[in-house]
Amino acid sequence: MSSERTANAVDAWLGQRVRARRVEVGMSQERLAELLGITFQQVQKYERGANRIAAARLFDICKVLAVPIEDLLEGLGREPGDTDAAPVAKYLATPEGVELATLFLSLRSQPVRRRVLQLLRTLSNEQASAAR
Repeated sequence: MSSERTANAVDAWLGQRVRARRVEVGMSQERLAELLGITFQQVQKYERGANRIAAARLFDICKVLAVPIEDLLEGLGREPGDTDAAPVAKYLATPEGVELATLFLSLRSQPVRRRVLQLLRTLSNEQASAAR
């Protein structure tokens, strides 16, 4: 077991959950930091899992992001990284993933969203075929 103060896989997993919720509500790291009274660099460290999130800070984060703590902790009993949401969390941990999710959520038209998904499926299938 790692030392009490060293961040670990659980911290990275929780950071990804915080990031996903922050993106979901459309809040920047800067705004979250401002509301928490910390630097945006600290928010970045929490989201990367480089720094541990204390219980009191997690409580504050949940209040600001309007999410029950149990929602962020859901699935914690499993091994970190061994969840159905793991690919989504990895995707949201990249700048491209955040941008794509943000832009996709800005599309109000259901038919446009379906066309975007079809385009991505086509590109993915072409890439998979080329790799064979």
